Amino acid sequence: MKTSWRSASLVASAAAVLALTTACGQDKAADASSQNVGAAAPAAGGYGSVAGTGTAGTGTGTDTGTDTGTEANGEQAAAGNSAAAGQLNVVTNASIGKVLASNSGRTLYRFDQDTAEPPKSNCDGDCATAWPPVPADDVTAGAGIDAALLGEVTRSDGTKQLTVGGWAAYYYAKDTSPGDIKGQGVGGKWYGLAPDGKKATLASLPGLSTRNDPKLGTIVVDKNGMTVYRFLKDEAWPKPVSACVGACLDKWPVVEPVAFKDTKGIKEKGYMNFTRPDGAEQQTLNCSPIYTFINDKKAGDTNGQGVGGTWYAVAPDGKLVGAPNQ
Repeated sequence: MKTSWRSASLVASAAAVLALTTACGQDKAADASSQNVGAAAPAAGGYGSVAGTGTAGTGTGTDTGTDTGTEANGEQAAAGNSAAAGQLNVVTNASIGKVLASNSGRTLYRFDQDTAEPPKSNCDGDCATAWPPVPADDVTAGAGIDAALLGEVTRSDGTKQLTVGGWAAYYYAKDTSPGDIKGQGVGGKWYGLAPDGKKATLASLPGLSTRNDPKLGTIVVDKNGMTVYRFLKDEAWPKPVSACVGACLDKWPVVEPVAFKDTKGIKEKGYMNFTRPDGAEQQTLNCSPIYTFINDKKAGDTNGQGVGGTWYAVAPDGKLVGAPNQ
């Protein structure tokens, strides 16, 4: 029996809608040689519970290593003094990933103007006031730290400073609470010390992954650790449609396509990309278009949450976080 062109057209249309529904029909959108010092027995009472969620620096400061911290109050001045690190611990911070911290939770930093081969510290005088050297005495390696990487370098004043992977370790006088990382990126020369002695960064993050936000819970972030958002005015069914166009995109850049194999903790259901009217490709979660926010200046910021009552962070399954009636 012959099938009329009209019947064939209806069958093809139904198949196309079914395919989209299967993918998108989940929810409607609304100097001296370095010597090893890390083999001693671990100190008791390690600060292993530091969450590393203190207020983070933006990394855009102009402190080049000569800041004396003279504006600091008594608490800050006390924090700036060199103090024994005790047992070193690895903490994970939303802004810089895995970083070393002292037994009391103080972040350890490294200075780009130092050298690791051979180890040498080039931070003295006022610089050492703002960036107190971490003493090499009484340092032990906590979990996740290779004790063989811990060493010491003799400073110009004859004192011994801790090194990690050959890099001299410092505190930052303006870090006043456990978990603070206000020294990250200062002057473009100071960075948190990773467990292997390298700069602490989030460069190893997958294209999309999740983090635990203290206020919002588990939310999606991009490869730079920046919060991902959805727009209530977008559509997800029967196909993704973005209502953010023109000037909107200046504030809410689209998340470009990310292969699912380059994600971690993301739900695969409805994970797809689509072509915008301007020809650009955009990633979706559960078929809903996703974006970042221009006013989020560093990893861990959530300044876009609730903006205009229409922008919200995204859960691993693509749903809105904290939106009304969700």
